[in-house]
Amino acid sequence: MAIDISGYTYCHEHLHIDLSKQKNDIDCRLNQYELISEELIALKSRGVFNIIEVTNRFMGRNPQFIENLTKDTGMNILLSTGHYIEGFFSPLIYNQSAKDISLDMIRELNIGIKDSHLKASLIGEIGSSNNHFSTTEKKVFEAAAMAHYETGKPISTHLSLSTMGREQIALLKKFNVNLSAVTIGHCDLRDNLDDILWLIDQGCYIQFDTIGKNNYYPDKKRVAMLCELGKRQLLDRVMLSMDITRRSHLKVNGGLGFCYLIDEFIPQLKLNGITEQHIDQMLKITPYTLFK
Repeated sequence: MAIDISGYTYCHEHLHIDLSKQKNDIDCRLNQYELISEELIALKSRGVFNIIEVTNRFMGRNPQFIENLTKDTGMNILLSTGHYIEGFFSPLIYNQSAKDISLDMIRELNIGIKDSHLKASLIGEIGSSNNHFSTTEKKVFEAAAMAHYETGKPISTHLSLSTMGREQIALLKKFNVNLSAVTIGHCDLRDNLDDILWLIDQGCYIQFDTIGKNNYYPDKKRVAMLCELGKRQLLDRVMLSMDITRRSHLKVNGGLGFCYLIDEFIPQLKLNGITEQHIDQMLKITPYTLFK
């Protein structure tokens, strides 16, 4: 599946995810097909044509659900392969080698995802825990590096509360991954401009992908950091998204909904001097550069 360059791309989303068992909360089972379809149709009418869906197998990935969404909404959806973070792993991978794990990723990238007509388009979201890298998380990163070598597909990562970005890059460097094929997720959950500048300097892309999650970090601070990156002419290394994961995040359920980024956050950026050219860069050109 290729990116449609004529429209915007959300770089980090979940259209079907189920973390309800681990979190003991039915709200974490995002599977309301009609509501999600309606939001995607509305989103497409606003110029968003592509979604990078970073749910992997043991997070509740459902390729049949995605196939139907693509057919019913016309949204271009790119799927992922990989493993998330400690606490959300299949018991199987603890006894697998990095090589074995990589072969499974490669199969989904090159041949396809079981019981569907879809292939994975990227490796993600693979992550580290809050201020910690477990042994198995490191093994998943090694497997991701192997899969990247074999397929050339990009890697999308997860930072827990914007921690461990430097450590993720150090590990990927250890495995000789080309950092221009890496995007670091959830960089926008705390005051960490120095870390962001360091990450960009290493050659990777960064994601401001929890837009609207003001209970974690206020959007006004996200705007301020993006303006600072704009002053340094670094917005070409940034992509945007919302990381919707719960039923309560959907508009009809009282949440902000998928359109919030376009309807409300982008106008905030423009009011603070971010140009249309910058917005096209973050939502159109940079995602195409990485995920094409």
